[in-house]
Amino acid sequence: MSARELRPAALAVAPSLAGIVAGVAGILLLASGATPSEPTRFAILMAVAPSILIELSHFLSSILGLVLLLLAFGLRSRLDAAWWAALICLAAASVLAVFKGLNWEETAMLSAAFFLILPFHEAFPRKAALSRMEITPGWLLSAAAALVGVALSGWWTFTHTEYADQSWIKMMGDKEAARAIRSSAAAGILLIGIGVWRLIATPATPSVVDDTDPDFDRVRAILAKAEAAETSSNLALLGDKRFLFSASGESFLMFGVRKRSWIAMGPPVGRRDERVELFWRFRELADAHAARAGFYALGPDDLPDSVDLGLAIQKTGESAAVPLAAFSMAGRRREVLRRNWRRADEGGAAFEVLPAGAAMAIMDELEVISDAWLAHHSGGEKAFSMGGFEPRYVAEFPIAVVRVAGRIVAFATLWPTAHKAAFSMDLMRYADDAPKNVMDYLFVELLQWGRDEGYGAFEFGMAPWPASMTGPWPRSCRASAACSMSGARTSTISRASAATRTSTIRSGSRATLPRLTSGRSRFCSPISVCCRPAASRA
Repeated sequence: MSARELRPAALAVAPSLAGIVAGVAGILLLASGATPSEPTRFAILMAVAPSILIELSHFLSSILGLVLLLLAFGLRSRLDAAWWAALICLAAASVLAVFKGLNWEETAMLSAAFFLILPFHEAFPRKAALSRMEITPGWLLSAAAALVGVALSGWWTFTHTEYADQSWIKMMGDKEAARAIRSSAAAGILLIGIGVWRLIATPATPSVVDDTDPDFDRVRAILAKAEAAETSSNLALLGDKRFLFSASGESFLMFGVRKRSWIAMGPPVGRRDERVELFWRFRELADAHAARAGFYALGPDDLPDSVDLGLAIQKTGESAAVPLAAFSMAGRRREVLRRNWRRADEGGAAFEVLPAGAAMAIMDELEVISDAWLAHHSGGEKAFSMGGFEPRYVAEFPIAVVRVAGRIVAFATLWPTAHKAAFSMDLMRYADDAPKNVMDYLFVELLQWGRDEGYGAFEFGMAPWPASMTGPWPRSCRASAACSMSGARTSTISRASAATRTSTIRSGSRATLPRLTSGRSRFCSPISVCCRPAASRA
């Protein structure tokens, strides 16, 4: 295989490899500072170099060793700043190794580590500052264990040196022992300081943001101009989510907390260039709080990032969408759908889409229909992964209504996207006395309305996949997947619309592909990944 073909694989493993290399280099520097130098070389160095330079070299090398240990966390997390800092630390440490005691071997190993990391800058795309690096308690404990280990190793070495009976060597060793104690103590104090700083600086678990919170207006503003958004991103306005905002304030990731599980609802919303950073920040913030991070309802572009985050993938259902530019009611396969639509139209049904906010004027009528619909469907209102009938929430969106003789008999709340890539439905409910096949009529009118408004596609939502509840996954993981799917959109779309969806999908939709659920394989916190290919022609 050529170098060009191997490079993608090398870039994939570069963050982990760089983290290992930096960690090993850090331990090497800590051990070198805590153990005595080779006597002959050190005697030569003392004859030609000022003592202050030797003292500083020992002191700074141990500090750089601890810094490299902590930078290994940032390298694993693909931080660009960690890559630059690691190179600077390795270059400085390789020079200081000479002035510690003519340690040519140490200089060679640190230089090799430098050149091993150097070619893989593009494997570290995250532009966040090092101060945003959420070092976990486990990583800090590991660094502390390494520091204690090298300190004990140095103590044993100094007490068992074979030169202890030679007075001048012993005198030199006493000075070097003091030097080793100072450098190790400085590294330990620095580690304690970093630990206290992280304890103070780590953000608290974000609180739930509802319509009374000032951040709710930020969420609305981001949704209104988001470059990257799914139709389900409108669930941010439900009022039951917590939010992690980007540094610019132009993107967010919404999530919920249940015991020790943090489950994000969909990918980040807002600017495309901030997606990766929000993914990693969410994972690291959850780790810093000893929580289990997971995602639900991701798209195909997010699969590589899911793998990079160390997540496992599990299928939970199927979804479908109709490309509206190619949609038409003509053709034999749509004969039944076309006939039902015409019957409703001839029976006096009238379709209208009201703009966002206009639903407040007819909210009492909508609530009567919703209550009647819920009375015939078990389970009640859902949450998190779908909306419920709450007047404030319903009024946030455009709403499609069907009237017969001037009276509303069916309605659907619509989820638009800022750039009209797609739209979908959230709630869809009808009255007991609504005309037969009113849902067929509503679907057809919605598709034609979306096409006329310039939307690219209509998304039907997810149908649960029974196999996701079985298989080799642990029971806790299957239970978590079931919990995430308890709000599946199919509970909103009535059985009466099944024929409509089937007829529409069979003639002119994109292929129905699986949704996948993924979570950290260790903790089995599920996420859902929606794989949707390019639209097929009708």
